[in-house]
Amino acid sequence: MFHSRFSRQSAHATAAVASIAALGMLLAGCGAGTGSGSPSAQGSSSTATTSVITVNNVEPSANLLPGNTNDMAGWKVVTQLFEGLVTFSDDGKLIYADAESITPNSDASQYTITLRDGLQFSDGQKITADTYAKAWSFAANAANGQLGAAIFSTIQGYNALQDANGSKDAQLSGLKVVDDHTLQVTLNAPDSSFPYKVGDVAFLPIPESAYQDIDAFGEHPIGNGPYMLKQWDHDSSIQLVPNPKYTGPRKPKNGGVTFELYTDVQTAYADVESGNLDVIDTIPTSALATYQHESGIQAFNKPGPAFRSFTIPQRLKHFSGEEGRLRRAAISHAVNRANIIEKVLYGTATVATDFTAPTIAGYSKSLKGASVLDYNAETARKLWNQANAISPWSGVFRLAYSADSGDKQRVEGITNSIKNALGIDAQPYIIPTQKELSSAIHDRTINAAFLQGLQSDYPYPEGYLMQAYDSSAADGKGLNNGDYKSMAFDKLIDDAARQTNVDDAISYYHQAEEVLFKDLPVVPLWYANVTAAAGGHVQHVGFNYMGVPKYNEITK
Repeated sequence: MFHSRFSRQSAHATAAVASIAALGMLLAGCGAGTGSGSPSAQGSSSTATTSVITVNNVEPSANLLPGNTNDMAGWKVVTQLFEGLVTFSDDGKLIYADAESITPNSDASQYTITLRDGLQFSDGQKITADTYAKAWSFAANAANGQLGAAIFSTIQGYNALQDANGSKDAQLSGLKVVDDHTLQVTLNAPDSSFPYKVGDVAFLPIPESAYQDIDAFGEHPIGNGPYMLKQWDHDSSIQLVPNPKYTGPRKPKNGGVTFELYTDVQTAYADVESGNLDVIDTIPTSALATYQHESGIQAFNKPGPAFRSFTIPQRLKHFSGEEGRLRRAAISHAVNRANIIEKVLYGTATVATDFTAPTIAGYSKSLKGASVLDYNAETARKLWNQANAISPWSGVFRLAYSADSGDKQRVEGITNSIKNALGIDAQPYIIPTQKELSSAIHDRTINAAFLQGLQSDYPYPEGYLMQAYDSSAADGKGLNNGDYKSMAFDKLIDDAARQTNVDDAISYYHQAEEVLFKDLPVVPLWYANVTAAAGGHVQHVGFNYMGVPKYNEITK
């Protein structure tokens, strides 16, 4: 069972328990070119502000409804067609969009949202507090079958809407429309992450007209974002044009964006090389070693939002209690992350320094205990010997991966580093398919360590920490697949949730991460970089907090 970044198993993080390569491919999308969008033909006589930008994508797995978007292909398009209460800077800082303010009560269990004046959809329909209340209730209501429903579970009244045979018009009781500009939201429990969480794609508004025929609307959505849908030729292209009524922070600087829909990433990369595609947001594995040195293209390789680690389950022999703590620290010191990134990943990752990612609010390079991530064979052997004094080591340290994941070289690099530093038998453990590996992890039948990937829907520490390490997410109830349980960690996460100031909340999250550095429920490895390329004629290519191109800023 593979959980994509958009699977939303709870209201907290969405994450992936998967091989590193498999996760990257799903998020970025891969895809055979239609050949219908030659940038030279489209923009030869145009100015930068009127030129249409061509970018890669794959066919979205569902319609273009915000609450039903569960893949990155759909996310790329939907977030251009719609604007929400907030958006985020490249490094995860909150920026108000439709919202003028989002104000918590004394313990962050209730929020008052004030909207900006003059908000409207591209067809002139007004956007009010009632617009948001109806859109959120529609997405949360099980009778409407929206894939993003679980993200609303922190709002009061969510459970009452979980009858698939109930009224499709039933509303969340925790939403109170005070007036056209004011929406009061009452939560089930304190949640300091809520102002960030509303930046999730499922929280985007839809107009009143959408409910007349929601399926038809999903094919031809009317939004309030920087772009409008011009045409969707399924399996071929999705054409967007600027929305003249847009007044938010992401104003288009080009004449539109066309998503060319591929089924093979190699073809998309070849189109960039030949000038038939302006931007590609993922580099095929075959080109990772060379793409940064190719003439005629611009290469990009920068830190992104995807955290990579491996989990050593608490139940494995020699890995419980104090012995397990010492052995995890020893193994962490035994992994030469920088060398693996250079030799195996061709420099397309960044060594981990915490349990979040560089584009996330609160990301840190200076947490207490982070030195456990430093490669040091001498320290590794010392800690290993201390563990041996508790119980002598026996057996083989195994790190699992699936044969269909493309992780072979990565895992070999990790196990060879451990073997060389500690002088123990460390081996890759090959499982035939990703599906079988994910099932073994979920069912707790895997008798080995395993790779893990994590990326949150919103750039806030809660999205990385709560779902992956809190006791409530253990025992198959979330993504705490090592079944780590710490009262100290749980308390700090709860303390963070009660804060009404972001800086105060992040202080508690940092303390929680320092507990993780002592216990190492997972061994952090690196952050997968954004690897991308653009034609030499393309300008102003940048990437947002999700590692996706900032389409509205690209010109040529």
